[in-house]
Amino acid sequence: MKLIKPIYLSATLALALASCSSTKNVSPLLPITDFETLSKRNTPLSDTDFNRWSHLDIQTDSVPGMSVDKAYELLLQNKPLPNKIVVAVIDSGIEIDHDDLKNHIWVNIKEIANNNTDDDNNGYIDDINGWNFLGDAVHENVELTRIVKRGDDGSKQYKKALKEYNEERAKALETKERAQKLQADNLLLAEYLDTQDYTLEQVQGITSDAPQNIIQAKEAIEKVLKDGRSLKWVASYADNAGAKLKHHYNVDFDGRSIVGDDPTDINDRFYGNNDVLGSVRSEATHGTHVAGIIAQSRNNDLGGDGVASDVTSIMTLRAVPDGDEYDKDIALAIRYAADNGAKVINGSFGKYYEQNSQWVRDAIVYAQEKDVLIVVAAGNDAKDLNIEGGIDRYPNDNVGMGPEVSDNFLVVGALSPELGEKMVAPFSNYGHYDVDVFAPGVQIYATVPNNKYNKLSGTSMASPNTAGVAALIRAYYPEFTASQVKKILKDSGVKINMDVVVGRDKEVRNFQSISTSGSVVNAYNALLLAEKLAKNKLFLNK
Repeated sequence: MKLIKPIYLSATLALALASCSSTKNVSPLLPITDFETLSKRNTPLSDTDFNRWSHLDIQTDSVPGMSVDKAYELLLQNKPLPNKIVVAVIDSGIEIDHDDLKNHIWVNIKEIANNNTDDDNNGYIDDINGWNFLGDAVHENVELTRIVKRGDDGSKQYKKALKEYNEERAKALETKERAQKLQADNLLLAEYLDTQDYTLEQVQGITSDAPQNIIQAKEAIEKVLKDGRSLKWVASYADNAGAKLKHHYNVDFDGRSIVGDDPTDINDRFYGNNDVLGSVRSEATHGTHVAGIIAQSRNNDLGGDGVASDVTSIMTLRAVPDGDEYDKDIALAIRYAADNGAKVINGSFGKYYEQNSQWVRDAIVYAQEKDVLIVVAAGNDAKDLNIEGGIDRYPNDNVGMGPEVSDNFLVVGALSPELGEKMVAPFSNYGHYDVDVFAPGVQIYATVPNNKYNKLSGTSMASPNTAGVAALIRAYYPEFTASQVKKILKDSGVKINMDVVVGRDKEVRNFQSISTSGSVVNAYNALLLAEKLAKNKLFLNK
């Protein structure tokens, strides 16, 4: 069955390959372009392969992986290791002492550790591995709650935020009630079955002559377990629902006061501390996972493999709380990264309301002036970002689909392991103007706190997969600018010309129409194109 129609090379890729031999023999160093004969995978991946499916080859393994293994085997194996480049991860904090990350953490050699002195005079004392712009803060409001707290200023933004605040708080209350009922059902079955760790089979074994309350609990819990969730999820579901009401949608909660700065003053810059993990280790799960996707050690028999571990140093910038990030923190984190040598920034965060987004756009422009590529997640709300309801998402390098302020900003949507019409992750945002490429983002296996590993899903995972490929290009081909690396990633991607299911309404769209490139990030193609461009000195001075 034909899943993907033949595609055509971009002008850049075609020009780069023009110098290849004209022999009719098939070369192993040709780009991945033609899937006319590709059949859908009819056997499941092994557990080992599934744990690293994003590294597999879209052509030979029949999954929409990034052909990372192929790139290492055919293109990088005999190349001398280049100097490491710095990748800044702006996130919730990173467990920098994790066994699979500790050798890949950036160290500020201009700073003397723990001497309580700003040795490099950058305003941040003892910033050895980066900076924590949140200090000891952990939980926060979402932005629309902050706008409601600001008070009625007559603006459309306030009216919209207030309406959504009331709706979201009501939903959270309903969710909390459902979660509490589900937790009660869980405890009821645990008592009835005389075990806390009962199985789906045990639940299904409850007969119809059981008490009515047990039958009702059975129906609720059986659905949870059939959906692939665990009993631990039941407890976390209730906790998360309560946390939203306590922190995200609570106008009386102030999570920022502990930081001690004025979040409305961009000139109040020197706050926070150098504890890049943060005060609660478990709250660094997201950032630790993101860092691992990029830099966890390859081929060390531990956990998963990083896309660019051998060539990457991770700079940790803690600026994303449980709740919505502040524009000020993100802007200053971008500037810190640009000023301290980062060549790639990963930003796996986002929101739909803002109060000072211009600060972030100014920082994006500043990063371009410093030759820094910024890779960000498209978001997990199954929205078309280029229609009403999705158009305002932050951070962004434009306002309402207006002109972009820079050419160093790359937005990434998420893919599932299933090659075919369901290859776009059901939660992934998309958009013909605001999303640039897609990359693996479902069930990605990487580092988490307490020296462990786990699978997480989200465009938050697709972004660092792409940032890892960008890091490989920037390390091995330092002659290319940030905007040129962005172009290489887009031009070299595997262009998919087929119908896929996207969004909450399961709309069928051609893959070409849901991003600016219509392509899937591919490390092998990207490095092959970079090599040809470098060899032929194409567009290096543009």
